[in-house]
Amino acid sequence: MLNTSVLVLNRSYLPIHVTSVRRAFALIYQGIARAVDGQYQTFDFEGWRQLAVARDAEAIGTSSGPIRVPRVIVLIAFDRVPKRHVRFSRINIYARDNFTCQYCGMRYPRSELNLDHVIPRSLGGRSTWDNVVCSCLECNRRKGGNTPAQAGLSLRRPPARPRWTPLMNLMLSSVRYNEWRPFLNLVDASYWNTELAE
Repeated sequence: MLNTSVLVLNRSYLPIHVTSVRRAFALIYQGIARAVDGQYQTFDFEGWRQLAVARDAEAIGTSSGPIRVPRVIVLIAFDRVPKRHVRFSRINIYARDNFTCQYCGMRYPRSELNLDHVIPRSLGGRSTWDNVVCSCLECNRRKGGNTPAQAGLSLRRPPARPRWTPLMNLMLSSVRYNEWRPFLNLVDASYWNTELAE
């Protein structure tokens, strides 16, 4: 339970990070953050500890009794806003292409996909949003160092830089905790991944 996820908000209630329950409790205890409940009320550590634990609520046992697990915390002094820049990263390319090979159109688990340069690097292709796509291992092998036309393949759709981080759509569709949903409707989650070098 202590290693499960907690959504971290800045003081403007914008999501900026996900941390563990263990770290969330430490931040609340130190007075750096406050726990947020389902009615958007905030609590310091002592206030949160005194809340009654519902029968179906997640809780951690302590020497002074059970304490509810916070699923959302808000930082008291941090007011930075996540960047709206969409990072050029593997996970964002996979998400943009919906984990689907852009040549055969089949959807695969991430472990069975790789990135392909539409115009191969050996022919001057660059690692950019409009030249890199998801490809299954078989199509990538078939294409080799050729262009799609030379390999007898065609793209399902032309690759392009997304306006919003594609990972956010993935996050919204797979949010583990209902408490997160109100805070994830407009955020750009590009901070979740590492930018690829061009």
